[in-house]
Amino acid sequence: MQSFSFKAYKLYSSFFLIGLLILGPLQISSFAAESRVGFVDIQKAVINTKEWKKEFEGFKKNFAKEKKKIKARETRIKKMLADLNKQGFVLEPELKKKKEDKFRKEKVAFERYVQDQNEEFSKSEKEITQKILVKMMKVIKKLGKEKKYTMILEQKVVLYHDKGNDLTALATKTYDRNNR
Repeated sequence: MQSFSFKAYKLYSSFFLIGLLILGPLQISSFAAESRVGFVDIQKAVINTKEWKKEFEGFKKNFAKEKKKIKARETRIKKMLADLNKQGFVLEPELKKKKEDKFRKEKVAFERYVQDQNEEFSKSEKEITQKILVKMMKVIKKLGKEKKYTMILEQKVVLYHDKGNDLTALATKTYDRNNR
């Protein structure tokens, strides 16, 4: 009796598999015929917006100013080291130690300052991009609904897509129009 039920199960499995093989492609082709898929290079869409370009210009100006300050401080520290190396042999040990300590403190403070500034600028750049990215996602969702797309995918995670379905430029133009 057990072998009979096993045979019935095996027969049922075979019919199920055959049905899946026949109906599966029909369902997929049905989905493909009814669906409309768009693609967006989200990074490109964001960095091409007028708002991002304007914000980034301000960011670059602040970065250039800070870079000048850092360069001036670095030059001052290098001069301190050069002076210490030149005078090191003729200075009294106590005075030499004071100058070395001062140099070390300046160098450590400078390194901390540079690290802090790098973190601050990195944070600032992320905030600028994140603010615009959130708004861009809303624009893309709205475009998807208006243009009746089934889905819009990030272009970088897709191996191939028809360039006719690339909505990157449209997303950027729509963003700029909505955020004047």
